[in-house]
Amino acid sequence: MPLRLHDTRRREKVDFSTMEPGKVSMYVCGVTVYDRCHLGHARCYLAFDLIHRWLETSGYDVHYVQNFTDIDDKIIVRANELDGDWKALVDANIEAYYEDMDALNILRADDYPRCTEYVDDMIRITEDLIEKGNAYAADDGVYFDIESAPEKYGALTGQNIEAVRSGAGGRVEGTGSGKRDHKDFALWKAAKPGEPTWDSPWGPGRPGWHIECTAMSMDHFGSQFDIHGGGHDLRFPHHEAEIFQGECHTGCSPVVHHWLHNGFVNIDGEKMSKSLGNFWTIRDILEKVDAMVLRFALVNAHYRSPIDMNETLLKNAERNYNKVLETYIAMLKGKTSDAPVELPHADLMSTQPLSKSLGLLEKMGEGFAKAMDDDFNSREAVAKVLGAIREMMKTLNSDLDDADRNAFAHYAVNWLEETAGTVLGVLPPPEIALAEPEADPRKEAIAEQVESLLLERTEARASKDWPRADQIRDELATLGVVVTDGPDGPTWDLA
Repeated sequence: MPLRLHDTRRREKVDFSTMEPGKVSMYVCGVTVYDRCHLGHARCYLAFDLIHRWLETSGYDVHYVQNFTDIDDKIIVRANELDGDWKALVDANIEAYYEDMDALNILRADDYPRCTEYVDDMIRITEDLIEKGNAYAADDGVYFDIESAPEKYGALTGQNIEAVRSGAGGRVEGTGSGKRDHKDFALWKAAKPGEPTWDSPWGPGRPGWHIECTAMSMDHFGSQFDIHGGGHDLRFPHHEAEIFQGECHTGCSPVVHHWLHNGFVNIDGEKMSKSLGNFWTIRDILEKVDAMVLRFALVNAHYRSPIDMNETLLKNAERNYNKVLETYIAMLKGKTSDAPVELPHADLMSTQPLSKSLGLLEKMGEGFAKAMDDDFNSREAVAKVLGAIREMMKTLNSDLDDADRNAFAHYAVNWLEETAGTVLGVLPPPEIALAEPEADPRKEAIAEQVESLLLERTEARASKDWPRADQIRDELATLGVVVTDGPDGPTWDLA
């Protein structure tokens, strides 16, 4: 099955093709570094990390570029609220960005250009657009003339200008004195008091928001490239502005062969917003949730689907992630030698249990690949992994001789590392997986008391003293303890 993806511009799934066989040029809009990254950023860059990983797993040589917007109205405002040093603010937030992405096991892009490194290129492109009649200079800057290429409007949204303007998230330029039409957007902004500026043919000023990505993507990839990605909210006005200015500047259409956009993140059913008090930075959430649990929660959804982040979702992610991790550890420990014997032929129809189990795992591996080839359907891919770990544990604990158990463990480790590890990115390195977990000081503080209560609870239940058993349960709940009763007796953890 060929790799198929949903192209926003064509509004349908299409076969993936590249301009150069075996190579992918991919540009993803990066963060405006005026503050720490939030959960929406995690969703976006994890989605494209997954796409990046699957393209490379599929044999493509991927050149991945992701920019930093390091000059912008929000950066200037935030810097003025602090000490006025916008460069120091930018550098600190870029460093924090790398730390957050590393924590989530997001692979680094190949290049991270900053827009301030490309001001000369933006000026050159703007001059060309003026010369071609697609832009005009005004007292307060330079604007792109939408009416010079009306056929390009709505390329990604499919809506008319009035409908999309009202939902543009505040990033559409207001009706300024220099605009000929409210639909036009700024390519260059004239200097305002107290703002950082650069010299230009139109006087001192700074670039508009949209022109930066055109300059940076074309510097790395030329007049056309394979994939342009970003959040759903960037379709308008940012990405449509890129289509206008890029295609008018180069004369090439399309500049971008495949447009990909990831879905939103809501918090308990509402859009994440500081005004609603539900705004989570990545650092906020990682103080409460393990980074790999958060990653698992986010990859367990199709990248184009919206995610409603809530406590239930995170608890389910934690439970399922722990199952995957526990299976991986069990398989690593099952490798008792480095030279496994050859396993029997994988045969789903075999009456021989080990052969049939290998057949099931082989089929699940094929299903995993099929899901990822179907517009990077990681939700279905995760389902295949969860099905596989159930089969793995059943087989590992079955009546196998030592040689077959060792060989099967090797096979299972490789299966998991190729799927849950390399592609989904949720497995730690083997040495970390096998390391003894650090003791939780909160558990240590109440461990003796809890163990005593559990022993008393067991005795109460054995003597059918149900009132006392219920009383102990309430005491444990007060301590924040969750008890799980299993065949080997009760186990406990903190809620």
